Amino acid sequence: MSPFLIFSILTCYFLMLIFVSYLTSRKTDNASFFNANKKSPWYLIAFGMIGTSISGVTFISVPGEVANHGFAYFQMVLGYLIGYFVILSVLMPVYYKLNLVTIYSYLEKRFGFWSYKSGSFFFLISRIIGSAFRLFLVASVLQIAIFKSIGIPFYVSVIVTILLIWLYTFRGGIKTVVWTDTLQTVFFLAAVIITIISIGNQLDLNFRGIIDSVANHPYSKIFEWNWKSEKNFFKQFFAGAFIAIVMTGLDQDMMQKNLTCKTLKDAQKNMFWFSLTLLPVNLLFLSLGVLLYMYAANQGIAIPQYSDDLYPILAIQYFSPFLGIVFILGIVAAAFSSADSALTALTTAVCVDFLNVDIDKNDIKSKRLRKLVHIGISVIVIIVILIFYEINDKSVISQVFKAAGYTYGPLLGLFTFGLITKFKIRDKFVPIVAVISPIICYIVNSNSEKWFNGYKFGFEILILNGLLTFIGLLIISKFKEKYIANH
Repeated sequence: MSPFLIFSILTCYFLMLIFVSYLTSRKTDNASFFNANKKSPWYLIAFGMIGTSISGVTFISVPGEVANHGFAYFQMVLGYLIGYFVILSVLMPVYYKLNLVTIYSYLEKRFGFWSYKSGSFFFLISRIIGSAFRLFLVASVLQIAIFKSIGIPFYVSVIVTILLIWLYTFRGGIKTVVWTDTLQTVFFLAAVIITIISIGNQLDLNFRGIIDSVANHPYSKIFEWNWKSEKNFFKQFFAGAFIAIVMTGLDQDMMQKNLTCKTLKDAQKNMFWFSLTLLPVNLLFLSLGVLLYMYAANQGIAIPQYSDDLYPILAIQYFSPFLGIVFILGIVAAAFSSADSALTALTTAVCVDFLNVDIDKNDIKSKRLRKLVHIGISVIVIIVILIFYEINDKSVISQVFKAAGYTYGPLLGLFTFGLITKFKIRDKFVPIVAVISPIICYIVNSNSEKWFNGYKFGFEILILNGLLTFIGLLIISKFKEKYIANH
């Protein structure tokens, strides 16, 4: 593939996003940036959320991982359905009833100042590290495929990448993101489907042949019943349910789009159809993984050491130029559909939760403050990406990313405690509980095989984290005050 050709196509792609931004950001105000004036069509949000939930990491990792664990990931996807049902039936009614801009405002209304700030702070840490990690992996692929060959250093390509995201979101915010994410979801789904069809043609497989080959392949095994395995069905299923709750229902990035619907009913329709659509979409990615390994075996191509490298290496070095370009567009679309909404959600959390910006005010001072925060968040993400680049150790970076995942546990505990109990708490102690719980979980997770007869925690460590936070909140509860208040 010619780097100049790829560069030209990507330039056209971003010009298209900027044009969409221009169309959607005319006559916008602060409310447009933060909640799209609550006028977003629910079906656009449902489709665009697929792109937000499937990042560039998923685009690369899920197909490569089938050699290690088969279709076991789909067990977690099935669990997502339970989590999304909880979101649409329990969390969304609360958010809409309180007319929230950021979902962490609920914690202030329920518990107090420190709970509110703790919840938003943990979101900021999680999303900054998570977004930077995802963009780092994608930027690394683009650096190898394009920018290195034309002499552009990594830090320049990262700065330009974030600048482009900032350019098409700084005016319209979430109003623009709803539309650009819909467009980008089309691109990355098209990339997967085109790649599957093309590999099938090269392996002399028609549509039915592709389905049969994938279904009968050893890698397509879904269910794992060994209780010690981290891929055990029940661990994966229930972890999937809780992951959906915390990483969608308790995540400002994912929920901000839902809160742009005009009514609760529209938001619930969006969540319902989004959850059903994720099943076939994830099956597509897993099926692509089987076909990639079949293609490599057919062509006598050595499997790379890291499974994450399989799809990029095949696309860039072995597929036709057309498929290589399709891959680049797909991974860029997948990465940007999650990154653009993340920058907007982070800006919203800082402005509303920490700087007390009134979204209904459109004075010059409020708009300037919002824009400065947006720039500041973008700079912070750039710095974190460059730190990952300097570390240059996949195992270390992956551990940092996993550590960020621990910060969702306190959010799970806080929201659960608030929704299912009526206890008041000693609000000033919440930050201590929120810090101690993830630390205990990390220690337990590091020693689980030694302490629990070979048991390995998977994503269910999140459930333990939330439970410990819940217990901690119970310890600092004001039982006496509740009893007097109720009697």
